[in-house]
Amino acid sequence: MAEDLPLCADVPLCVDLDGTLVRTDMLYETVLLLARRSPTSLFQLPLWLAKGKAEFKRRVAERVELDASSLPYRPDVIALVEEARGEGRQVVLATAASATVARNIADHLDLFDDVISSTDDVNLSGHHKADALLERYGEGGFDYIGNHWEDLPVMRHARRAWLVSDNGHLRRAAARSHAGPTWIEAEGGGLRSWIRALRAHQWVKNILIFVPLLAAQEVGNLSLVTMAVLAFIAYSLLASAVYLVNDMLDLTVDRRHRSKRNRPFAAGKLPISHGIMAVPVLVMLSWGIAAFLPVQFMIVLGVYTVVTTLYSFWLKQQVVVDVMLLAGLYTLRILAGAAATQIEPSFWLLAFSMFLFLSLAVLKRYSELRVTVTEGKELSGRGYLRADLPVLLTLGGGSGLISVMILAFYTQSEIVPEHYPARQWLWLVPPLMLYWVVRIWMKVNRGEMHDDPVLFAVKDWQSLVVFGCMGVMFGLAAMGLKP
Repeated sequence: MAEDLPLCADVPLCVDLDGTLVRTDMLYETVLLLARRSPTSLFQLPLWLAKGKAEFKRRVAERVELDASSLPYRPDVIALVEEARGEGRQVVLATAASATVARNIADHLDLFDDVISSTDDVNLSGHHKADALLERYGEGGFDYIGNHWEDLPVMRHARRAWLVSDNGHLRRAAARSHAGPTWIEAEGGGLRSWIRALRAHQWVKNILIFVPLLAAQEVGNLSLVTMAVLAFIAYSLLASAVYLVNDMLDLTVDRRHRSKRNRPFAAGKLPISHGIMAVPVLVMLSWGIAAFLPVQFMIVLGVYTVVTTLYSFWLKQQVVVDVMLLAGLYTLRILAGAAATQIEPSFWLLAFSMFLFLSLAVLKRYSELRVTVTEGKELSGRGYLRADLPVLLTLGGGSGLISVMILAFYTQSEIVPEHYPARQWLWLVPPLMLYWVVRIWMKVNRGEMHDDPVLFAVKDWQSLVVFGCMGVMFGLAAMGLKP
């Protein structure tokens, strides 16, 4: 077996980059960096690609700044490289990536004696890489670590080979092309990683689509409930597509974050190429379902698509604008439900939701900024500074209190008796809401809440009790049971 061959100090160890040394593909990484830095440059990509893949890689790499320190490296491969260096062997980074990217990573790791990469004329993958290594080291004159089908021609000529993959078909093909390659587990994602990447848990926010239906007390109308359910599904699918885009554009930023670095794409558990392919599929499914709903819902869905796209590429970095947009996107969910069911929302509902969700959006940003300040860092990818903490605390807390005040005024408005004959029960709702708003702001100011506030509320038993009591109050008021 090749595993039993003694290591030879004269035999260099050649290491592939994409999917081997790092759990990602540097071509997709650099294209996404370019998309975030200069979205308009994406229109030039077809022109560059027409000149060849090697030229394409070079032009993209020249226009971005890669943070090699944040990449998801494979510890097993790093350990093999360090072992080879300890034995006095030459270690070579042999990659199809551009010379700029390869050299950046090699300089950061300081583990490689040489770098072989794509040139302006040759994309160094498959047979091109095999020919280059054969010309340098001869048949069986090198060891090789790879991960892809394109690495099989290289392994065929290596003295010893390692394959980083859990793909059964690829492993069997590698076994046929090379006598006894050593397997290294790829630690791939799977269904759980996809569920996390799609952020299915965030779909709970889309329950707001049912608010107009509840407010109008039409939950017994099967036709309207069906429309609301379809709207919920369509909105959730589109939201997941947006989450994928956000995560792929924020790879570098997320990798610097204490918890976001574990997201599937940032951690390299899911291939970026799969995420790029999933986005149009989700969008088409969403709009396909929306076609069965009123045109007003499709308009709202279009607004959501445009706003979230602008947010992903630019507006998320604009101070205050970002939290106002987040608040608006929450309210847009209510408008989506109203459009799907053709129920006109009241001014009171929209005003309450706008201030409440502005409070929650600011709370989320305040929590992120507070944690980074505590760790002695700056909030990456956002425009907020340490000095903004008191302003955010005031803005967020004040918005929450205004939402409670609007709710209190609503209980005494002229439209209430039409829907809630026993509106005395509603007088208990503002104090409950006040308690909840004050409590979550106290918790975040103490550093006791790091989750998205909506997700926190779903998991927090006190929040659930408060919302349950509020629901009971609205129910009793609607039934006309006098206290």
